[in-house]
This record gives sequence, C-alpha cells and structure tokens, in this order.
Amino acid sequence: MLLSPGPTDALLVIDLQNDFCPGGALAVADGDTIVPTINALAQKFDHVILTQDWHPRNHISFASTHPDKEPYETIEAPYGPPDIIQTLWPDHCVQHSEGAAFHPALSIPHAELILRKGFRRHIDSYSAFLENDHFTPTGLAGYLRERSLTRLFLVGLAYDFCVRYSAIDGKNLGFDTTVIEDATRPVNLPGSVAAANEALAASSVPRIQSTEILTT
Repeated sequence: MLLSPGPTDALLVIDLQNDFCPGGALAVADGDTIVPTINALAQKFDHVILTQDWHPRNHISFASTHPDKEPYETIEAPYGPPDIIQTLWPDHCVQHSEGAAFHPALSIPHAELILRKGFRRHIDSYSAFLENDHFTPTGLAGYLRERSLTRLFLVGLAYDFCVRYSAIDGKNLGFDTTVIEDATRPVNLPGSVAAANEALAASSVPRIQSTEILTT
C-alpha cells in the first residue's frame, strides 16, 4: 500500500543524536545508516517534529548515579507503581554535550519543533508524549492537537525503546500512528525487539517500509 502524506500528517523523528549512533555513549548498531532515509522521508512531509533526549548529569537512568550498579542492570523505579522497572544506561545525551547533539548528517531545515525530553532528573522518559510514569505529559499531544495534526509516522532511535513507547502512547492518545520500520534501529537488548513487535501489534500500530511513502 502506498501512502501519500497530507496536511494533517507529521513525521516524528525520535532521538537521532550522536550518542545513539556508532561511536556514541549508547550506540545503536547501524544507527547512522538510517539518516539518508529519514532525510528523504522528511521531504515528503510538510510537518516534521524532532525529539531530543536531554538529560541532566546524575540522571536517574544513568548506571553511574547508582552505587554498585552497572549499565543494563535494572532497578525498581521510584517514580511510579512497583511494576515499573528502570533499565540503567551508560551516561548519554547529557545536556549541552556533543553526544546530545543531532547527528550532523541529519538535514531537515523545515522541522517545526524540537521537543526535549528526559530533562527531569528523577524520572526517565522514553516516550515523546509521556514520562515513564505514564502520567506526566511532555506537551506534544497538545501541540499536535492545536495544529490539527492527526496522523503520525515515527522514525529514529531506538526502535525497541523510544520509538516503541512514543508510537503506543501516541495511539492511546488518539493519534493515528505508524512506525516506518526500516527508518529505525533497535538497541536490541535480550528480548527487546520481540517485545516491541508484540506491543506495537497489540496496540494496532502498523509497521511499514519507507518505500511505501518514498515511491508515491
């Protein structure tokens, strides 16, 4: 099926930052290879929004903040119900650092909004819509509604975390959300890709290929 973006559609580019690309502090394998595809996709959309992980030092998600913990271990999150598990990450996307900057090859001069997330020290934020307590809003939903943008196409990093949660929260908040799968890459922790696939399917979020838009 071919899809032609219209005036109420937006491309949501998730966290295409240096620290998530090869050589970065939390590098996603081949994370930089999706940049040309995303640049090409952006030319098909009148409306493009970028998200940017923007952590203060000593952020709760950093393993270095927790004595005797190592990256990729987990803790029980103190900011929500007991079943919320916080994965601990290497320090990444620290505010004003080179790692927090967008990948230098990303070229979307007509992007209309940069939404920074993860700046609250004591709560993590995967989703572009809600903090990880699944309650505190980022303000993106209100922005989209006031601009009458109703259909979202998600790309970026990483598929199994920030893309996954952004797509599902967007769907739950009433937006028509689609993931452009080949314009994402996963962190690929044990079981994380399968979990993302299952969660997206359960929320009726379709996964398409970029050719379905680029060939229109």
